Amino acid sequence: MKKLLLLGLFGIVALLPYRASAQISINVNIGSQPLWGPVGYDHVDYYYLPEIESYYNVPDRQFIYREGSRWIFSASLPSRYRGYDLYNGYKVVVNGRDPYRNFDNDRVRYAKYKKVRNQKIIKYSDDPRYYVVKGHPHGMPPGQAKKYYSDDRGNGKWKDKDKDKGNDRGHGKDKWNKHDDDH
Repeated sequence: MKKLLLLGLFGIVALLPYRASAQISINVNIGSQPLWGPVGYDHVDYYYLPEIESYYNVPDRQFIYREGSRWIFSASLPSRYRGYDLYNGYKVVVNGRDPYRNFDNDRVRYAKYKKVRNQKIIKYSDDPRYYVVKGHPHGMPPGQAKKYYSDDRGNGKWKDKDKDKGNDRGHGKDKWNKHDDDH
């Protein structure tokens, strides 16, 4: 009996590392993405900017561009890109380490996006996930974003828990989802 108990305990201990390795880690960096970044991404390491053949490192808030044969890492773009509009230029999300090492492939692969101007960006998004981004028009801290919603016309409104009690705080007639207050 003692051997069976020890064998069972050994089996459980042997399985512990196996279970730990099956865990998944999710990294969300919505709050660190710039206002000119494209919507729809919970995590972004880099943007590739095809029109100026440069990269932007989201976590480090650095542009990466070529100067001759060297890669330069800088908080701003060089003067030769002075007229480039980050809000209108197309951005390709590239996740991974040191994407500029794959520049020759990226340059060819994403050249077709050089004149594309229809990408929706965070600044103009009505997705509540982006309300936490510093400088977003709604400019709310994370705890406040869930109290905010956008009506059918794209106008932002504060949820009012007193609305059902007859106090609408001057917000006018709003559409309310009964289940929104439960979250």
